[in-house]
Amino acid sequence: MKRFWDQAAAAPAEDGFAVLLDGRPLRLPGSGPLRLPLPRLAEAVAAEWQAAGGAKGGEMSMEEVPLTRVVATALDRMAADPAPSVDAIAAYGRTDLLCYHGTDARLAARQAQAWQPLLDWVALTFDAPLRVTTGVMPVPQPPEAERALHAAVAALPVLKLAALGVAVPALGSLVLGLALAHGRLDAAEACRLAFLDETFQQELWGQDREALERQQGIVKDVALAERLLDLARG
Repeated sequence: MKRFWDQAAAAPAEDGFAVLLDGRPLRLPGSGPLRLPLPRLAEAVAAEWQAAGGAKGGEMSMEEVPLTRVVATALDRMAADPAPSVDAIAAYGRTDLLCYHGTDARLAARQAQAWQPLLDWVALTFDAPLRVTTGVMPVPQPPEAERALHAAVAALPVLKLAALGVAVPALGSLVLGLALAHGRLDAAEACRLAFLDETFQQELWGQDREALERQQGIVKDVALAERLLDLARG
């Protein structure tokens, strides 16, 4: 679509904060005017639209406003019925990346050293001890732990839930997502921990372009989730 505005700005509204494009409220396809609950969040969304498409008349796409897309999903869809999102995110706890160690003893030792503190944190914080295995064959998790993790996800407010909806699938780990949401680690550390296997393989065989491009996409997604988590704090 073509950029049709010169100025994007956040402004107070009766039911929160609006983003105005040349004074007109931003409307997203299939919904009414976008209303945001926090001023910093509205300012961040407005900044995306101010940068998108360059100058008036330039071409822009929704790929240029990723924060807007995630926030709109949270407020328009998740807020009305969070249960499907909670279920989908919590399901990652059944096959969490951190529960599957490599078959190479050197990699497994590295994973155990890096991952066990977070598994211990989840066990203590949410009463959700998870089983760990070697290889890729599925290991069933205790039903009590699954229920506890589901409750931990369900307790999150909708904007943080939306952030986990980005971070958890990217990382392949509910544990890392919850640690990010609760300030236990930052996006860079979450990605480093998620990439232990790839990093080990790169040390042995050299860098793979496709793997690096995939990692770059994950880094971008997790950074977006971290930004939303920060803005959701007000």
